[in-house]
Amino acid sequence: MGRFNLRQLVARLRGGFVSPFALRRLGVLGMNARNVQYIARYNDRDRYPIVDDKLNTKRCARRHGIPVPELIAAFESQPSRRRVMEVIEPLWQFVIKPARGSGGKGILVVVGREGDNYLKPSGAAVSREDVLRHVSNIHSGLYSLGGKPDRVMIEALVDFDPVFDRYSFEGVPDVRVIVFRGFPVMAMLRCSTHSSDGKANLHQGAVGVGIDLATGKSCHAVQRGLRIARHPDTEMPFDELVVPGWRDLLRLASRCYEMTGLGYLGCDIVLDRRRGPLLLEANARPGLAIQLANGVGLRTRLRHIEALDMEQLERSVEARVDYAMNAFAAVPA
Repeated sequence: MGRFNLRQLVARLRGGFVSPFALRRLGVLGMNARNVQYIARYNDRDRYPIVDDKLNTKRCARRHGIPVPELIAAFESQPSRRRVMEVIEPLWQFVIKPARGSGGKGILVVVGREGDNYLKPSGAAVSREDVLRHVSNIHSGLYSLGGKPDRVMIEALVDFDPVFDRYSFEGVPDVRVIVFRGFPVMAMLRCSTHSSDGKANLHQGAVGVGIDLATGKSCHAVQRGLRIARHPDTEMPFDELVVPGWRDLLRLASRCYEMTGLGYLGCDIVLDRRRGPLLLEANARPGLAIQLANGVGLRTRLRHIEALDMEQLERSVEARVDYAMNAFAAVPA
């Protein structure tokens, strides 16, 4: 099936009603269908702790040989002010994040120093007291799922590939890949903007760029649900974008199936200048905006994989990637 009429669909969604028949005809996967037919059916709840806690994800990825951003420190309990400052004092750049945060909440990115202050990607200054307060808020559960006390992670800032220099603003872009039963089925590049405060989250104003699984080339782009042709801050046209090392990235995403044991998951991957693709996090309940970014519904692709026989499903990572790249090549607009 080709791309759906994005503008028409968004307009109808904003009007408050789209018939289930119309959504099915377009191949669009809705939230209820995702929750019941895919998350509940293919994701065992005893596997959720692996992905719901970023520290667990990082440790599990290391055991499976999957590269991740460097962990500088982790605080299991409320750390002392002195301990926090000892860790960050020698650092010029770093990221502080909650282990159980969601939707990009609670992530503090520091890209430089100015006197006693730390600088965010936007150029805004953050004081030492601000950093300590942020760490305390994370530990108290301000950003965690369910508001439970959380663990604090301090990571090295990814030295992202320069190919994305003008496709993201004040932040690091990442690639979200939906993996179903080990097969990559859809992908998008999430590009930060000034309005998203340097974070690659679509609901905060980042741009979602649909990526052709066969080639790694961009095929569609949206911001706040509306199709766009250029980055809103840098004016870089998205039709020239190609993700380097695309097959390696899909291979990493596919390997997360064995790592997590989850049949339906989202993998967020960043491209480091030196190390290549790194797994940032995995998600047992990935959102559905990736369909808008691609202008293509997920339902058709998921059903395609469900129709495969057991011999086809039990393929190697390489074979699964080959199959997905051939089966889900983008249809020209």
